[in-house]
Amino acid sequence: MDKKQTIPVAQPALIGREKDLVLDCLETNWISSNGRYIKLFEDRFAEYIGFDHAVSCSNGTTALHLALLALDISVGDEVIVPTLTFVATANAVAYTGAAPVFVDSEPDTWNLDPGKIENSITPKTKAIVVVHLYGHPCDMDDILKIARKHKLHVVEDAAEAIGSAYKGRMCGSIGDISTFSFYGNKTITTGEGGMVLVNNDRLAGRVRILKGQGMNPDRRYWFDTLGYNYRMTNVQAAIGYGQMEKIDLLVEKRRLVASWYNSLLESVPGVTLPVEKSYARSSYWMYSILIEEEFGMTRDRLMRFLYRKGIETRPFFYPMHTMPVYRDCDAKHLSTAVAVAEKGINLPTYYDLRRGQVEYITDCIKKARDEKGFDP
Repeated sequence: MDKKQTIPVAQPALIGREKDLVLDCLETNWISSNGRYIKLFEDRFAEYIGFDHAVSCSNGTTALHLALLALDISVGDEVIVPTLTFVATANAVAYTGAAPVFVDSEPDTWNLDPGKIENSITPKTKAIVVVHLYGHPCDMDDILKIARKHKLHVVEDAAEAIGSAYKGRMCGSIGDISTFSFYGNKTITTGEGGMVLVNNDRLAGRVRILKGQGMNPDRRYWFDTLGYNYRMTNVQAAIGYGQMEKIDLLVEKRRLVASWYNSLLESVPGVTLPVEKSYARSSYWMYSILIEEEFGMTRDRLMRFLYRKGIETRPFFYPMHTMPVYRDCDAKHLSTAVAVAEKGINLPTYYDLRRGQVEYITDCIKKARDEKGFDP
């Protein structure tokens, strides 16, 4: 394949009325954080997930920060987070002044291991943040049982799980409060953007105040509390509203792409495919595999081989406890996450990906194994 025909690891699918809705914003001059598409997008997303309130914001990280602030997480508190996730999950905890406490992963789903949570709970623990990694739901029943026993909040970081479901319930509708990201590589996008979802009226009101500089909703330009400028623009919301009109199609295409990969890679020695547990409906935000020793080369060598064939990939996230910024945090017994991260690779996953491209990608993976990925 010519380098000019590179298959990207991700790209947005603007296949609906997004352009027309953005032009409506421009033609009516409603381009900043006021305008009708903010509420339209929030209401439509809340209905889709199944929570009463959705509060838009500037990105997924600010959504997490707002959710934690609304729960009064602050200096001196501890928050349990999976070590295998994007850094934003831990960063949002640190923004509040609380300390992230890292917990290991399940070996098959790669999600937060419920069996390893209780050993990390202390009198300072106030919340558990679960991340539905790469679109596969966490084992929420076990996590909720632990949280209720210890009177802890449960925050769902569902940034990667738009369209995923746990036992028939949408991810993001199970914990006390949930957050989503609409970055350009997500299942639906607003370019940059995020959302906080909650059923509690008081918490929803607090999130809205905090995202708008802390201004009193009944007294304009009067500020009762420290707030932030975390607002979404009407233009972004217009794109998101247009995306919502096609969300079922966007999710089902990802699941179709995953089925293609599964059928083409299931017999390749040394390749561990992603699981989909009986309780789960994965949205396959990313189709992710592990490259085992039996494959005959490391994950990184395979990625270089695929790059030369015009295929973009990306490695799994580095475990948070290995990062210099979090190396001093309490981080015991995290070997599963380390092993998974070293072997994990995300393959191209997006709406416009064609069956022939997936066949090419999987053929290159098989060829790499046969040739041992020799560098030129």
